[in-house]
Amino acid sequence: MARLGTIKKAILALFCFGLIVTASAVPTQAQDAENGPNVEGIMATSDSLSFGSSVRDSASEVPVIIEERGGLMGKIERSPFGQSGAGELFVKGGNFMWWLLFTAIMGLVFTIERFWTLSRARVNTRKLIGTVITTLRNDGVQAAAEECQKVRGPIAAILNSGLQKVDRGPEAVEKSITTAGTIEMAFLERGLIWVSSVSTIAPLIGFLGTVSGMINAFEAIASSDSVNAQLVAAGISEALITTATGLVIAIPTSIGFNYFVSTIDRFVIEMEEASAELIDELQRQKYGS
Repeated sequence: MARLGTIKKAILALFCFGLIVTASAVPTQAQDAENGPNVEGIMATSDSLSFGSSVRDSASEVPVIIEERGGLMGKIERSPFGQSGAGELFVKGGNFMWWLLFTAIMGLVFTIERFWTLSRARVNTRKLIGTVITTLRNDGVQAAAEECQKVRGPIAAILNSGLQKVDRGPEAVEKSITTAGTIEMAFLERGLIWVSSVSTIAPLIGFLGTVSGMINAFEAIASSDSVNAQLVAAGISEALITTATGLVIAIPTSIGFNYFVSTIDRFVIEMEEASAELIDELQRQKYGS
C-alpha cells in the first residue's frame, strides 16, 4: 500500500508539472514590427513549392513571422537536446507533447510495476500443490501451511488460507479460499486500469494536438494573401507529430495490457485447480469432518 501511495504522489506531481509547463510554454514573437518579416527560413529553398510562384516570390508577398518559443519549451529548443532529432520533434509538436510525455511516463511506471509484480507472483503450481499434499499426508495441516508460507504468490496464499480453516469444516475452508482468491485477484489487477487508460488516452491527446495544429495552420493560411505550399506542408507535418507520438505510446502499452490480462487469467485457472485439489485431499483425509 505504501508503494501504491508513492506512485500516486509521483503521478500527481507529474500532472502538476504538466500544467505548469503547458501554461508557461507560450510562443512569443521575437521579431519587431519595425524590422518587417523575417523570410530567411522560407528562402532557404529555391524550388517552386507554391501555387504558381516560387518560394522566393511568395516570401516577398506573404508576411511570415518566425516565432521564437518562450518558457520551458523555448529553453528546450535552444538546448543541445532541442537540436537533436527527438528534441526537435518534441518542440515542433507543441504544448500537447507535455501531456503525451506525462502519459508515457505514467504508462511506463505502471507497466514496469505490473510486470515486476506478476513475475514475482509466478511459481511452479504443480510442484507447489504436490509438496503441500505430500506434507499434508505425512506431517499434518500445520506443516503443510508452513510450506505454503515459504512460497510467495497468490496460489500459495489461498492454499495457506484454506489450511488455516481446516478445523472449522469444509464449508469454512471453501469460503476462506474464495475470500482469499478475491483479495489476490484485486492485488493482481491493481494498476491495470492506469495501463488501459494510457493506451486509450494517448491517441486521443495526439489527435487533439493534431486538430489544434491544423487550426493554427489554417489560420496562418487564412491570414496570408497567397498560399505558400511550404507553409501548408510545415503546418500539417508539425500537427501530425502529436498523432504519431500518441500511437507510439499507445501501441506498446496496449500490448503490455493484453499480456497482463492473459497472465492474470492463467493465475486464476491455476488458483482454481490448486484449491480444488486441496479441498479434495482434505475431504479424502477427512480433515475437519
